[in-house]
Amino acid sequence: MTYEDAGNAGLLDQQAARESSARTYPRHLPFAIREANGVELTDMDGNTYYDCLAGAGTLALGHNHPVVTDAMETALDNDRPIHTLDITTPAKERFVDSLLASLPDDFSENAKVQFCSPAGTDAIEAALKLVKTATGNDDVLAFRGAYHGMTNGALSMMGDTHAKAELSGLMSGVHHLPYPYQYRSPFSEAGDKAGTTAARYVERFLDDPGRGFGDPAGLFVELVQGEGGAVPAPDEWTREIRRITRERDIPMVVDEIQSGLGRTGETYAFEHAGITPDVVTLSKAVGGGLPLAVVVYDESLDVWEPGAHAGTFRGNQLAMAAGEATIDYVLEHDLDDHAERMGTRLREALDALEARYDAVGDVRGRGLMLGVEFVDADAEPDDAGARPADEDLADRVRTECFERGLVIELGGRGGSTARFLPPLVVDEDDIDEIAAIFTEAVTAAVNAEVTA
Repeated sequence: MTYEDAGNAGLLDQQAARESSARTYPRHLPFAIREANGVELTDMDGNTYYDCLAGAGTLALGHNHPVVTDAMETALDNDRPIHTLDITTPAKERFVDSLLASLPDDFSENAKVQFCSPAGTDAIEAALKLVKTATGNDDVLAFRGAYHGMTNGALSMMGDTHAKAELSGLMSGVHHLPYPYQYRSPFSEAGDKAGTTAARYVERFLDDPGRGFGDPAGLFVELVQGEGGAVPAPDEWTREIRRITRERDIPMVVDEIQSGLGRTGETYAFEHAGITPDVVTLSKAVGGGLPLAVVVYDESLDVWEPGAHAGTFRGNQLAMAAGEATIDYVLEHDLDDHAERMGTRLREALDALEARYDAVGDVRGRGLMLGVEFVDADAEPDDAGARPADEDLADRVRTECFERGLVIELGGRGGSTARFLPPLVVDEDDIDEIAAIFTEAVTAAVNAEVTA
């Protein structure tokens, strides 16, 4: 029997026998994928699913969108190079044209682009080297709840201590600041007041001569924390952080690896607040579903020497062709506005669940980057009104979704938040089906908990 003739169980058994114990998704999404088209997946047993994971937000146009496949086929049919290190090609220059056109003029007109090894975490490592080289400083600022990747520097800035508990030798000099998590506030205030207090804390912290370290090389921030549970930063907080960093000559690095290219209802998440960052890290959607990572930054920081940062696969030409096609399609079809409309439609159903069940503690996010946090409905709220996270209930909801044909993943504190990252091309009918399945799954999971 060939692999193509095997069912889910056969391929899952083969995978378990040969792949490392670090594999993740197959443990909670026990299927093998045979076909993928648009927002749907078909497994080896013929079951279909709505894909609200979409490569962790990578597939902005969904699976096998014709503009992406056509761009790759054209490159292959015309004997274009596949790999060029950082030697330029027409495909590369067109990709840079599209990339810069997608960014606000006040940022792109003074921007430089660094191509990195293909994962988003490589862009974070490059950005770390960039700001340390440009400033001559070593310490960096990050935020609680952050997720920037799984390599040394990126992992050091991660907020989740579990992921790095068994590791030594991580990058030193990382200082984690409170993030304005409006539901689970780091202070006693919740809602908008959490953002005001968090910004004031950062400013006073940086101005304190007893803070315990020298001038920072940079501040790294996600304006919607993705793996942290789809937690959006309030716009006023973002503007305050930009003011604080600018006044103190601290480069502000915005991690748009998951939030970029229309995902949050703007082309880039930093546009909600109307700020201009110093550095933007990008991957996932900008490669059109293929591996590609870049750092775009203000030319004033461009002081490193030739070869200061490299990466063998920074010349992935197919990814540049796919990325150009994806960026152009997102811009031409206003998929940022579409994501905002579809996100609002989905959120109405999610808000209805929050009103119905005490176990739904918070619904949040922006555009098509949404999260539903599950909590212990029987526990007393804390001073800010938040109940303890209920990761067991969230896990049951994910399982109930999967059994009904909906693929979601979990994130946030203890994995208690159901996350929605569907392709940006999802339509109203898809959204309504996704909402209906999720509603059924939550109802089943909550009722199972009550009767257990």
